[in-house]
Amino acid sequence: MTSPSVLTLHGLVKRFGNFTAVDHLDLEITAGEIYALLGPNGAGKTTTIRMIMGMLYPDEGEIALWGQPPRQARARVGYLPEARGLYRNARVSELLTYLGTLKGLPVAKARKNAEKWLARFDLTAWAHRKVHELSHGMQQKVQLAAALLPDPPLLIFDEPFQGLDPVNVQMVKQLIAELREEGRTVLLSSHQLHQVERLADRIALIHQGRIVESGPLNALRQRYARGEIAVTLAAGATLPARLPRVDAIHPKDDGWLLVPSPDASPQDILETLVAQKLPVTSFEVVLPTLEEIFLQAVQTAGATPEG
Repeated sequence: MTSPSVLTLHGLVKRFGNFTAVDHLDLEITAGEIYALLGPNGAGKTTTIRMIMGMLYPDEGEIALWGQPPRQARARVGYLPEARGLYRNARVSELLTYLGTLKGLPVAKARKNAEKWLARFDLTAWAHRKVHELSHGMQQKVQLAAALLPDPPLLIFDEPFQGLDPVNVQMVKQLIAELREEGRTVLLSSHQLHQVERLADRIALIHQGRIVESGPLNALRQRYARGEIAVTLAAGATLPARLPRVDAIHPKDDGWLLVPSPDASPQDILETLVAQKLPVTSFEVVLPTLEEIFLQAVQTAGATPEG
C-alpha cells in the first residue's frame, strides 16, 4: 500500500514583476517520509514554502495539504522559517508558551511542551532570558522548539542548519530522524546539500525555480554514478601502471581511483585485481555526492549553475 499524500503541489508558479521565482513546480510528499528540497540560495525554495504556508499566493497552480487549501490546514503544520522571527525583548519561556496557545494549545500544555523542548535543546538555563540575549544558534533552537510545540504531523524546516555549530547540526539531524520514526512527515529545505546526505528519503533539486531532478537519493546516486572504483591495498603494496579492462588509474588519498573500460563491470575489475594477486583491503564503487548530481542535473537541463 502506498502512503497517503500529505502535501501536493501542481503547476506552481510565482512571479515578482518580470522575475519568475517558481516555475511550474510539481511535488508530492507522502506521510512518514523526509523530503528534502535542495538548491542554491535564490533557487525558489523559500518562496515555495511560503506559498505552502499560505503566506504568499501562487500566480498559477494548486497547493493541497491533506487535500485542503493551505490556510485551512496549516494549523497542523510546524514551521521553521528561514529568517528569524522571534520577539527580541520577550522572555524565551513566555514566548514559547504564547506561540503554543496560538496553535490552539491550552496554556498549561503549551508551557509544559515549552519546558520539554527547552530541556531537549539544552536551553533550560536560558528559559527566563530575553531572546536578544541568546546567540544566533540558540535563537535557531528556540524557533525549532516553537515549530515542535503543538506536536504537528507535518514539519517544514527552511534552512534548519543555519547558525548551528557541528554538535547542534548533528542534534538536529538526530531529531529529524526521530520525527520520521514517530511517523511524522518532514519537508526540509537547504542550500547545504551535504547536510542531508543519508537523511532524506527523497529529494528534489531545484534551480532557477524549476525542479531539475528528483527521486530517492540512492536511486539518483546509482543513476549518476560514472562507474569509478576506489581501491586500497595492504601497506607497501602498489598497483601496476596498467590493468586489463581498466582505462585509467589515478592516485587518490591512500589508494587509487580506477576508471573501468565501458564494457567492464565492478565484478570484472575485482576479478582482475584478484587474478593479479594484489592484496586488496577495500573495494568500493564510487557514488556521486549530491553536489555532483546537482551540477550534472543542471547541465543536463540546460541551465547555468550558480555559486
